[in-house]
Amino acid sequence: MTAISKNKVVSLTYELKVLNDDGEQTLVETADADHPMTFLFGMSGLPDKFEENLDGKNEGESFSFALEAEEGYGDYDNNALVNIPKNVFEIDGKIDDEMLQEGNYIPMSDNEGNQMQGRVVDVGDQEVTMDFNHPLAGQKMFFEGKVLQVREASAEEIAHGHVHGEGGHHH
Repeated sequence: MTAISKNKVVSLTYELKVLNDDGEQTLVETADADHPMTFLFGMSGLPDKFEENLDGKNEGESFSFALEAEEGYGDYDNNALVNIPKNVFEIDGKIDDEMLQEGNYIPMSDNEGNQMQGRVVDVGDQEVTMDFNHPLAGQKMFFEGKVLQVREASAEEIAHGHVHGEGGHHH
């Protein structure tokens, strides 16, 4: 049986819950056996503490752990709430009102070309307020799931830093 360790391809099911305003756990994300989460351990881009909690687990083994906000996606940063001139969203001189809806996530890039997702918080006459925090920033996360499969990563997967094939990246 192969245990989870660096450069292994891991597939797992899980439920992710966070606390709602009443302090009760609320389901926000699920990966099931038909659509498992598959990633290259040690190169996943997931929070380090998430991987630490899975390290050494075997196929068929269940897990249950919580991550504090600072162990996950950090505390909510008010500086990541940004007002952007509305004309930035123009395409060929027009604004897509379907795109600029509160709650929508819009792919954007900063002045250095770094890609990021922003959530539309408010649409004013002249400005759009965008939130560039991770959707789970400031949240304590509760994970519960099961390790479905652990396999050796190919040399190509390690070189590329991600899983290829089923559940992974297709070139």
